[in-house]
Amino acid sequence: MKHARKRKFKRADAQMQRGSSQRRTARSQTEYTEHTFEPETGQPPLVSVIIPVMNERKTLARVLRQAEQIHPRYEIIVVANGSTDGSVQIARQKRVRLIEYPYPLGHDVGRSVGAKAARGEVLLFIDGDMVIPAGKLRPFVKAIMERDADVALNNYSGPTGKKKVHNVVLAKHALNELLGRHDLEGTSLTAVPHALSRQAIQVLGSAVLSVPPLAHAKAVRLGLKVATVNKVNVGKINPLRRRRERVTPLEHLIIGDHLEAIGWMIEHDDGKAQWPDDEQFERAQPAEKSGVGERAIHWAPVLEALNMMTGWKSGI
Repeated sequence: MKHARKRKFKRADAQMQRGSSQRRTARSQTEYTEHTFEPETGQPPLVSVIIPVMNERKTLARVLRQAEQIHPRYEIIVVANGSTDGSVQIARQKRVRLIEYPYPLGHDVGRSVGAKAARGEVLLFIDGDMVIPAGKLRPFVKAIMERDADVALNNYSGPTGKKKVHNVVLAKHALNELLGRHDLEGTSLTAVPHALSRQAIQVLGSAVLSVPPLAHAKAVRLGLKVATVNKVNVGKINPLRRRRERVTPLEHLIIGDHLEAIGWMIEHDDGKAQWPDDEQFERAQPAEKSGVGERAIHWAPVLEALNMMTGWKSGI
């Protein structure tokens, strides 16, 4: 990639700092209470199931029931932050470790909190508002335990057959192309469920999980084995979240996270990044015309996504 193009990415990287500012402020929050639970087996857990929760009363009990069935030696860590709807009371009645914050931590920060507290060799991340059957979650744990992966991703790339592909979907595809992992398509640590090994946590650190695209980029670049494992169509599981997104969309925040990942890649460029050149940018067709389903047109939506991210003027 030419220097002018890199400078453009660097300017965008500076813009994205605003996109994650609310989370960085939240990370300094230290006022919390913890309710511990020790498994009846008397043995340390092998699997830690981490569930960030904020006002998930309608689904939390069902989510916990599925989590209890994933593995005999388990611990469930519920990171309740800013919940006012009775979610905390539900968690207290269950066999979980409850870490309770009185205020919202910010999007995805609960993952970092839970990972830091986890004792298992496998860390499985799910959400409190998505009821996913245990049978669909076990493959992620199995992939880590059998060392098929250090990072086991949900093999879900989002809807890509539409005339107008969502910007977040484009950003995920773009990041994987830049990482040289087009095989991952639009899969990402942004989406649950996913699982990480203890080794992956040691390499990455727990704090970076608050910015999933950055954790994703680091995992690939630092040589961890990143693989797709099982497809869970989370886009269809939770209509309530889709309605909520129309009111308070997270699109700007997630795009900012991807820019942060790209900024880190620029700073640590080892020559492996698949930076497109200016000629490819000029040839790129608008994403709404090309879609993202075929490798044959892979650069068109990727370049459109990068132009979209680096040219973002508001909300980041």
